[in-house]
Amino acid sequence: MTDQTDQTTKRRDFLLAAGLLTAGSLVSPQPTTAAAARPRTPIDEYDPQNVKLARRVPGSLSDDDMTFLQQVGLRSVRVDLTRQQANLAFLGELQKRFARHDIQIYSAVHPVQGSLNIGLGRPKRDAEIREYQDFLKALGRLKIPVAGYAFHPGNTYSTGRVVHRGYSVRVFDLDVFRKSVEKQKFGREYSAEEMWDNYEYFIKRVLPVAEDSDVRMALHPDDPPVAKMNGVAKLFTHFDGYRRADEIAGHSKYWGVLLCIGTWSEGGKKMGKDVFEMIRYWGKRKQLFAIHFRNVSGTLPRFFETFPDDGYQDMPKVMRTLREVGFNGSAIGDHIPQMINDSGLQQAGASYCVAYMRALLRQANRDVG
Repeated sequence: MTDQTDQTTKRRDFLLAAGLLTAGSLVSPQPTTAAAARPRTPIDEYDPQNVKLARRVPGSLSDDDMTFLQQVGLRSVRVDLTRQQANLAFLGELQKRFARHDIQIYSAVHPVQGSLNIGLGRPKRDAEIREYQDFLKALGRLKIPVAGYAFHPGNTYSTGRVVHRGYSVRVFDLDVFRKSVEKQKFGREYSAEEMWDNYEYFIKRVLPVAEDSDVRMALHPDDPPVAKMNGVAKLFTHFDGYRRADEIAGHSKYWGVLLCIGTWSEGGKKMGKDVFEMIRYWGKRKQLFAIHFRNVSGTLPRFFETFPDDGYQDMPKVMRTLREVGFNGSAIGDHIPQMINDSGLQQAGASYCVAYMRALLRQANRDVG
């Protein structure tokens, strides 16, 4: 042993005895790979492959409304149209106006998607289906990629309003609905199988047009997720309903899900899959087209809506899960609670929601890359 080695050994033994060195610290550090040492580089907020923060708006927006959306940093919107607005000429002009504010119409909704003629299989449905087909063609011409729709005729959406944390919101109480609100609206009962026949009739006539037009159809769940209301069976109150609809659509890449986080949270454990399982299941299949980013106080039989930071659902985890599955559709601040002196486009409430969503998205981008 050399003198230098002997001195090193003695120094080591001294430090161990003095408690200034641990045995574990004697192990040579393992080299780290460049990938392990390199911090994640967050995706740019406006990267086309990132979640698109959006706002639900009417077709009658003013230029000042559009400027407001631009000011809060939104670059995507969903537009709810009237029948008079749902045509190529109106949509084309609206698209140009939004473009001057650097905003994209990412999705649009035609009111006949909620038609009783279509939903209940009435004789006038064919004319309205043709109207919807023309709408899909217009979206395709304008390269608006998503058409949102729902399928719940006979629905009762609310049993009143409550004030929570000082703001006014919708409440639904199933016991109140059954005892005081529910009635057979249409003269007879409509069974689940009859409603499935009506849905299949609709989707098999419009989906081929959507495919030809390169437009994806995003299906919203039944809100509230109650199996039958007012004598009409509801189909999309459970994961199994979506899976059956996907089969009817032939697993088309143009058929998919508009997952309303609030609606799915209202059902709690009865939905077959929770919110995060739904995101992963449909996200993996590239059939998750849009998100309604809202929260609720709890589950059926009674709940009320809240700001996204104020309900029971874990919204930071929702945003992180969206990023983990590579979701690049729109996340829409929806059903914004009514704040004091906040009318029209609800600028105060919308600003609150957008700021919260942006903070969650930036954190998810840092976590996921």
